[in-house]
Amino acid sequence: MSSLANNYGSALYSLALSENLTERIYNELTDLEGVFAKEPKYLKLLSAANVVKDERLKLVDDCLGGKVHPYVLNFMKLLAEKSLATHYSDCVKAYRERYYFDNGIMPVTAVTAVPLSDSQSKRLSEKIAPISGKKIILQNKVDPSCLGGVKLSYDSKQIDGTVSHRLKEVSELLKQDASATT
Repeated sequence: MSSLANNYGSALYSLALSENLTERIYNELTDLEGVFAKEPKYLKLLSAANVVKDERLKLVDDCLGGKVHPYVLNFMKLLAEKSLATHYSDCVKAYRERYYFDNGIMPVTAVTAVPLSDSQSKRLSEKIAPISGKKIILQNKVDPSCLGGVKLSYDSKQIDGTVSHRLKEVSELLKQDASATT
């Protein structure tokens, strides 16, 4: 994440915090992030130097005016005005990091061979929460190569309980034993 995105996202968070609006702004930023992921050309358009600044601002007003909190609208206008809209996701990441920290939230990625059911996701989150002391936001990624089990990633840590990892460990042990006996 660039320092520019960190500065912009943190500044918006500080403003939202001062007005007790952090959750509302977070939800709106996240919703917009999903929309922009489906329409990435929109952010490129808002950052295009060959599009006149007033036209970029009008595009933001036409798209978001009256649909989002004025802070979010003005934030988007600021990014469009400075041709920085392509940095939107990084700005949201900076905002999200501060929001998660202040609210005791920890994102966790669970890699499994097949998708977790809602009840499995809930049970896994409930098991991790007391250990971490934080509210868990669980994201499930599917990787058939792990064969079974689960690999958890959080706070730059990994716990690998997959079948493929265990088979790899057994294979390494067998190789060590074979080389020790020769």
